[in-house]
Amino acid sequence: MNKEEKHDLVLALTEQMKEYGNFYITDTSNLTVAKINNIRRQCFESNITMQVAKNSLIKKAMEAAGGDYTPIYDVLKGSSSILFSKSATAPAVLIKKLRKQGEKPILKAAYIDSAIFIGDNQIDTLTKLKSKEQLIGEIVGLLQSPAKNVISALQSGGNILAGVVKTLQERG
Repeated sequence: MNKEEKHDLVLALTEQMKEYGNFYITDTSNLTVAKINNIRRQCFESNITMQVAKNSLIKKAMEAAGGDYTPIYDVLKGSSSILFSKSATAPAVLIKKLRKQGEKPILKAAYIDSAIFIGDNQIDTLTKLKSKEQLIGEIVGLLQSPAKNVISALQSGGNILAGVVKTLQERG
Protein backbone atom coordinates (compact mmCIF):
# COMPACT_ATOMS: atom_id res chain seq x y z
CA MET A 1 0.00 0.00 0.00
CA ASN A 2 1.58 3.28 -1.07
CA LYS A 3 1.43 6.58 0.80
CA GLU A 4 -1.50 7.92 -1.22
CA GLU A 5 -3.58 4.78 -0.64
CA LYS A 6 -2.87 4.96 3.10
CA HIS A 7 -3.92 8.63 3.12
CA ASP A 8 -7.15 7.76 1.29
CA LEU A 9 -7.88 4.94 3.75
CA VAL A 10 -7.33 7.25 6.74
CA LEU A 11 -9.69 9.82 5.19
CA ALA A 12 -12.33 7.13 4.56
CA LEU A 13 -12.06 5.80 8.12
CA THR A 14 -12.26 9.34 9.54
CA GLU A 15 -15.41 10.06 7.53
CA GLN A 16 -17.00 6.80 8.67
CA MET A 17 -16.20 7.56 12.31
CA LYS A 18 -17.89 10.95 11.98
CA GLU A 19 -20.83 9.62 9.95
CA TYR A 20 -21.71 6.60 12.07
CA GLY A 21 -20.74 7.79 15.56
CA ASN A 22 -20.45 4.14 16.64
CA PHE A 23 -17.66 1.73 15.90
CA TYR A 24 -16.26 -1.50 17.25
CA ILE A 25 -12.64 -2.63 16.95
CA THR A 26 -12.26 -6.39 16.88
CA ASP A 27 -9.53 -8.98 16.61
CA THR A 28 -10.06 -11.22 13.59
CA SER A 29 -6.47 -12.46 13.29
CA ASN A 30 -5.74 -16.04 12.23
CA LEU A 31 -9.18 -16.49 10.67
CA THR A 32 -9.42 -18.18 7.29
CA VAL A 33 -10.52 -16.25 4.22
CA ALA A 34 -13.79 -18.23 4.25
CA LYS A 35 -14.51 -17.19 7.86
CA ILE A 36 -13.66 -13.53 7.15
CA ASN A 37 -15.96 -13.61 4.10
CA ASN A 38 -18.72 -15.13 6.26
CA ILE A 39 -18.28 -12.30 8.80
CA ARG A 40 -18.36 -9.70 5.99
CA ARG A 41 -21.58 -11.25 4.58
CA GLN A 42 -23.27 -11.22 7.99
CA CYS A 43 -22.12 -7.64 8.56
CA PHE A 44 -23.66 -6.63 5.23
CA GLU A 45 -26.94 -8.36 6.15
CA SER A 46 -26.98 -6.46 9.47
CA ASN A 47 -26.20 -3.04 7.91
CA ILE A 48 -22.72 -3.03 9.43
CA THR A 49 -19.70 -1.85 7.47
CA MET A 50 -16.54 -3.86 8.11
CA GLN A 51 -13.07 -2.54 7.34
CA VAL A 52 -9.73 -4.23 7.98
CA ALA A 53 -6.94 -1.72 8.54
CA LYS A 54 -3.56 -1.37 10.15
CA ASN A 55 -3.65 -0.13 13.73
CA SER A 56 -1.50 2.89 12.90
CA LEU A 57 -4.01 3.96 10.23
CA ILE A 58 -6.95 3.46 12.62
CA LYS A 59 -5.16 5.62 15.19
CA LYS A 60 -4.49 8.36 12.60
CA ALA A 61 -8.18 8.28 11.60
CA MET A 62 -9.23 8.66 15.25
CA GLU A 63 -6.87 11.60 15.70
CA ALA A 64 -8.27 13.21 12.54
CA ALA A 65 -11.88 12.61 13.67
CA GLY A 66 -11.27 14.87 16.65
CA GLY A 67 -12.73 12.90 19.56
CA ASP A 68 -10.98 11.68 22.69
CA TYR A 69 -10.07 8.13 21.75
CA THR A 70 -6.98 7.90 24.01
CA PRO A 71 -8.15 4.80 25.98
CA ILE A 72 -8.59 2.90 22.70
CA TYR A 73 -4.99 3.44 21.59
CA ASP A 74 -3.73 0.81 24.07
CA VAL A 75 -5.79 -1.98 22.46
CA LEU A 76 -4.58 -1.25 18.94
CA LYS A 77 -2.26 -4.24 18.75
CA GLY A 78 -2.22 -7.22 16.44
CA SER A 79 -4.70 -7.51 13.60
CA SER A 80 -7.73 -5.21 13.82
CA SER A 81 -11.04 -4.98 12.02
CA ILE A 82 -13.33 -2.03 12.54
CA LEU A 83 -17.13 -2.33 12.40
CA PHE A 84 -19.27 0.75 11.74
CA SER A 85 -23.02 0.88 12.39
CA LYS A 86 -25.78 3.42 12.95
CA SER A 87 -27.11 1.04 15.61
CA ALA A 88 -25.08 0.98 18.81
CA THR A 89 -26.00 -2.63 19.58
CA ALA A 90 -26.01 -4.34 16.15
CA PRO A 91 -22.26 -5.08 16.04
CA ALA A 92 -22.32 -6.44 19.61
CA VAL A 93 -25.25 -8.71 18.80
CA LEU A 94 -23.46 -9.92 15.65
CA ILE A 95 -20.19 -10.54 17.53
CA LYS A 96 -22.06 -12.53 20.17
CA LYS A 97 -23.77 -14.56 17.43
CA LEU A 98 -20.45 -15.21 15.65
CA ARG A 99 -18.83 -16.30 18.91
CA LYS A 100 -21.24 -19.25 19.07
CA GLN A 101 -19.54 -20.53 15.89
CA GLY A 102 -15.95 -19.89 17.00
CA GLU A 103 -13.73 -17.99 19.40
CA LYS A 104 -13.38 -14.89 17.18
CA PRO A 105 -14.01 -12.03 16.58
CA ILE A 106 -12.86 -10.76 19.95
CA LEU A 107 -13.95 -7.27 20.98
CA LYS A 108 -10.99 -4.98 21.65
CA ALA A 109 -12.94 -1.75 22.10
CA ALA A 110 -16.17 0.01 21.19
CA TYR A 111 -16.96 3.70 20.80
CA ILE A 112 -20.67 4.43 21.27
CA ASP A 113 -21.86 8.06 21.23
CA SER A 114 -18.65 9.28 22.94
CA ALA A 115 -18.64 6.42 25.50
CA ILE A 116 -15.72 4.01 25.31
CA PHE A 117 -15.94 0.32 26.21
CA ILE A 118 -12.68 -1.63 26.47
CA GLY A 119 -12.34 -5.41 26.41
CA ASP A 120 -14.23 -8.47 25.32
CA ASN A 121 -15.97 -8.69 28.72
CA GLN A 122 -18.10 -5.65 27.68
CA ILE A 123 -19.96 -7.54 24.94
CA ASP A 124 -23.00 -8.40 27.11
CA THR A 125 -23.29 -4.80 28.29
CA LEU A 126 -23.14 -3.55 24.71
CA THR A 127 -25.90 -5.90 23.54
CA LYS A 128 -28.24 -4.42 26.18
CA LEU A 129 -27.67 -0.74 25.40
CA LYS A 130 -30.73 1.23 24.43
CA SER A 131 -30.73 3.69 21.56
CA LYS A 132 -31.38 7.40 22.06
CA GLU A 133 -34.81 6.96 20.46
CA GLN A 134 -35.72 4.16 22.88
CA LEU A 135 -34.62 6.20 25.90
CA ILE A 136 -36.49 9.30 24.72
CA GLY A 137 -39.60 7.16 24.13
CA GLU A 138 -39.40 5.78 27.67
CA ILE A 139 -38.96 9.26 29.17
CA VAL A 140 -41.90 10.64 27.18
CA GLY A 141 -44.00 7.67 28.30
CA LEU A 142 -43.08 8.24 31.93
CA LEU A 143 -43.83 11.95 31.66
CA GLN A 144 -47.20 11.30 30.02
CA SER A 145 -48.28 8.70 32.54
CA PRO A 146 -49.02 11.10 35.46
CA ALA A 147 -50.81 13.53 33.14
CA LYS A 148 -52.99 10.72 31.77
CA ASN A 149 -53.85 9.61 35.30
CA VAL A 150 -54.87 13.15 36.31
CA ILE A 151 -56.96 13.64 33.17
CA SER A 152 -58.62 10.25 33.64
CA ALA A 153 -59.42 11.03 37.28
CA LEU A 154 -60.83 14.44 36.39
CA GLN A 155 -62.99 13.00 33.63
CA SER A 156 -64.38 10.19 35.76
CA GLY A 157 -64.72 12.49 38.75
CA GLY A 158 -66.45 15.07 36.58
CA ASN A 159 -69.06 12.53 35.51
CA ILE A 160 -69.71 11.56 39.12
CA LEU A 161 -69.92 15.21 40.19
CA ALA A 162 -72.31 16.02 37.36
CA GLY A 163 -74.48 13.06 38.38
CA VAL A 164 -74.60 14.25 42.00
CA VAL A 165 -75.52 17.80 40.94
CA LYS A 166 -78.27 16.50 38.63
CA THR A 167 -79.69 14.26 41.39
CA LEU A 168 -79.73 17.16 43.84
CA GLN A 169 -81.45 19.35 41.26
CA GLU A 170 -84.19 16.80 40.69
CA ARG A 171 -84.82 16.44 44.45
CA GLY A 172 -84.98 20.13 45.05
